Amino acid sequence: MSIILRLDRVMADRKISLNELSERVGVSNVNLSKLKTGKVSAIRFSTLNAICSALKCQPGDLLEFSDDGDEGFAEK
Repeated sequence: MSIILRLDRVMADRKISLNELSERVGVSNVNLSKLKTGKVSAIRFSTLNAICSALKCQPGDLLEFSDDGDEGFAEK
């Protein structure tokens, strides 16, 4: 199971650059770039809230669940 970040897709739909989003959200370009490319393992709710506010979207627009099969999770 994995969570896929779709920030790049939402940014493209909104025609907003990384620099502009960085200024609106108050998060560095480097950190947003990592989010955009999916090279993070966590995101703060405050950051997610700021991104959703700036892009006028819902968290579900940015995050996608992918069921890659059973990864050791056993049913009880």
